[in-house]
Amino acid sequence: MVDLSEFKVNFKNFEIPEELINLVNFQNSIGDDENFSDQFYIGRDYSDKSGIKGYSDDEEFTTSVIEFAMADGTGSTYAFWVVDKNENLAEAPILAFGSEGGIHIVAKNIKELLEILTFDVEPSIGWDEIYFYKDEDDYEPSEKIEEYRSWVLENYGIEITEDPDEIVKKAQKIYEDKFQNWLKKYYNY
Repeated sequence: MVDLSEFKVNFKNFEIPEELINLVNFQNSIGDDENFSDQFYIGRDYSDKSGIKGYSDDEEFTTSVIEFAMADGTGSTYAFWVVDKNENLAEAPILAFGSEGGIHIVAKNIKELLEILTFDVEPSIGWDEIYFYKDEDDYEPSEKIEEYRSWVLENYGIEITEDPDEIVKKAQKIYEDKFQNWLKKYYNY
């Protein structure tokens, strides 16, 4: 179970988006050991910023990135990218940090990430790209994916996506240049 008061430590001076609070409550309602989207999990304490400090320990960088969930089974994470310090995090772009490297824009906002999660596949994150691949012959649905899909449809009107990569491409079209210009101030790759 994720204790929301403990989880809030990750957000410092920002209000946790209602969608994320509701997702935490959904995750808590189905049980801590139940998987509702392949390898996605909310609950770790990211307040020490140890994962992202491998890219830069500059305070401006670390305060502009708020990690909030595991993205895959190897330690990759999802994070809000705070473009504007006065920004409502519900509208902040979502980043994916690969455990072996690579940082990518993955969604325009938290609702788009909720839609990506309906695909029920962990991301493949490399230095040059992020993508979602599902081999229909080898795919095993997460135990609680149908409950998640019903929940996200009922609460947000979000349908199942069959093309999460299209969501990623649209978000990158909007934010990629600005993101790369921002990132190169802190990280030389």
